[in-house]
Amino acid sequence: MPREEYQSSLEDLEADVEAMGRDVLSQLDDGLDALEAGDDDLARAVIAGDDAINDRYLDLERECIDLFALQQPVAGDLRFVAASFKIITDLERVGDLAVNLGEYALATTDETPLDVDVAAIGADAREMVADALDAYAGADTAACHAIAERDDELDAHCQRANERVVRDLIEHEAGEDAWAVERLMDGVSRTLLTVRDLERVGDHAVNIAARTLYMTENDPELIY
Repeated sequence: MPREEYQSSLEDLEADVEAMGRDVLSQLDDGLDALEAGDDDLARAVIAGDDAINDRYLDLERECIDLFALQQPVAGDLRFVAASFKIITDLERVGDLAVNLGEYALATTDETPLDVDVAAIGADAREMVADALDAYAGADTAACHAIAERDDELDAHCQRANERVVRDLIEHEAGEDAWAVERLMDGVSRTLLTVRDLERVGDHAVNIAARTLYMTENDPELIY
């Protein structure tokens, strides 16, 4: 393959990873919106849309394997292809977490509301993924380090949310609304799962940032 065609293949891979990222962010947005609004139709659309994300992932996986096998990239190009291969795995998993949000939205009933701002947690996690993708596109190492620092804030936010859920459960069980405990437990379980999944979205954003650091500076500092 001539150098120009090889370089074009690398540029195509980067563009395809960014396009997959946009699709996954759209899925995540819709999953969060479905959960916030109780929109069953949107929730079903998110669940159905996972097949397209998985297909795109498999296409990009083949693209990376072809570059490994046929072009045998070295040095910076090798790190770029390897990082991109890992990043699409993280994106596919964020897509799976968006599906979870859609499923939680479909399962939500009229149980007693809990004092947890899931939308705010979701917005923070979503922004981290978007910024990680921007860092990948711009090879922005400073942004990568900032994303890792923000993950500590997200983890703390999630921890506080979990504590509030437990507090609400204890207060309701100790009060006069014992008849509603079973419905409350459904809400507690779903809220804890939602917070856990959003925390994982943030973890995948950190992974994307780590792969970008490896790609740009051969820096394994954030990789775990």
